[in-house]
Amino acid sequence: MGRAISGGLVAVQRHDFRRFATDKHGSVDDYPFGGGPGMVLKPDPLFAAVDDLKVREEIDDSTPIVLLTPQGRTFDQSVAEDLAAAGSVALICGRYEGVDERVRTNLATDEISIGDYVLSGGELAAMVVIDAVARLVPGVVGTEGATDDDSHTSGLLQFPQYTRPASFRGLDVPETLLSGDHARIAEWRRREALRRTESRRPDLLRTTDLSENDRRLLDEPSQPG
Repeated sequence: MGRAISGGLVAVQRHDFRRFATDKHGSVDDYPFGGGPGMVLKPDPLFAAVDDLKVREEIDDSTPIVLLTPQGRTFDQSVAEDLAAAGSVALICGRYEGVDERVRTNLATDEISIGDYVLSGGELAAMVVIDAVARLVPGVVGTEGATDDDSHTSGLLQFPQYTRPASFRGLDVPETLLSGDHARIAEWRRREALRRTESRRPDLLRTTDLSENDRRLLDEPSQPG
């Protein structure tokens, strides 16, 4: 990520919406109407911060404005691909008991959650989204096509990976990977990706468009590599 930023492939800007608070204390949160524990982020500083970004042309009306919240849709590889295609993205990090509902309904254009758990704030979620999206920008990952076989990119988990030495403590790399036969290696990798997904994430396999050859590979009995 550091190389991508220094090389001009990706730009990440942090904006403190406390600068747009309207009182002398710089308050950006307040008690919820109706009572209850905790504090809620106020709408006016967040709206003003986004307006300022538009005036300075850092974003425009086509830029997705994403509220990071446990109530959002689950972040996955397809969402990362959509955001990467957008060109620019604005992320709003929630805090405390959440944000004023008017931010969700009238400012944010999308809501994303990175999982079914609660964090102290959206900053860590923002880092996850930034990293997943940025690595899809051409040139960020050094080798062209390096992300094509990542887990979830193709709908499957990634096949097993091996490197030197070929034999370590009596544990050998599958012979197929040492054969130099690229067609045979490609088939082995596809078979192992299918089997690993079937074993660990059968839910993914149910939603993946499998070819007749994929079904044949799944039906074959397991054999040594």
